[in-house]
Amino acid sequence: MVDKKEFLLRSIIKAYIEHCEPIGSSQLKSMYDIRYSPATIRGYFKKLGEEGFLAQEHVSSGRTPTNEALKQYWSNKLNFKLNFVDEKAIAYLSNEIGVSVFIQEQKSDTLKDILNVEDRYMILEFTTFAITIKFTDALYRFLKDMIGLELIHIVNISKQVGAFEVHEQVSQHLQNKDFHIYNTKEFFALALRYDFDEKSINSFLKGQVLDSIDEGLYFDNIVPEGYIAICNKCKLGNKETKMLVVGELSKDYEYFYSKISMV
Repeated sequence: MVDKKEFLLRSIIKAYIEHCEPIGSSQLKSMYDIRYSPATIRGYFKKLGEEGFLAQEHVSSGRTPTNEALKQYWSNKLNFKLNFVDEKAIAYLSNEIGVSVFIQEQKSDTLKDILNVEDRYMILEFTTFAITIKFTDALYRFLKDMIGLELIHIVNISKQVGAFEVHEQVSQHLQNKDFHIYNTKEFFALALRYDFDEKSINSFLKGQVLDSIDEGLYFDNIVPEGYIAICNKCKLGNKETKMLVVGELSKDYEYFYSKISMV
């Protein structure tokens, strides 16, 4: 049996996302042909307001879902895996809906071997490239333990332990990956509105943010309150990519993903 309160909360969130305006009880009833009376709906609205899921600016105005309600809604709706995505649809819909999309090619480079050249320098052999750094016995022994690790993990670990020569050269390779941003204007509007510092802006514009997160939903760590960041691994053409979608919680992400997904 469907829980009335949960059903009405999902209904008003859906209506709010579609119309971007406060929703009244009579309006909600007519929009979805709900069999409950307006008085019954108002009673549940009051309970949902007391629980922190609905807000009302004025006594006579309709209700809007709170950030907490939207977070829970999207946490349930966006719990899926992506396969192939349509680049043209992403370019068009990011502007139509008002979200920013960051897509970065994922190269499965791993550290295969380390060659000691006469205790003078070391050659680090990765799957598709190699780098040369100065030899030290401690660094050589440390890197030997990293054989088999993926590129991104080596970047993060080398920075943490102060192996800056390794970090700089491997990071440079990561920055050369294919990277695209769709609807940059929307991201700059967000950055200006919340006074992002230069480091935060560059982490998005250079794709570094994609290197530091896994698949999933992010609400408060990399985006401000009232926004959502959605990270998925997917295929764009014949390339393995990681995609990050950033926008306000009130945007219609269900519609966005239904249109960019390719069967």
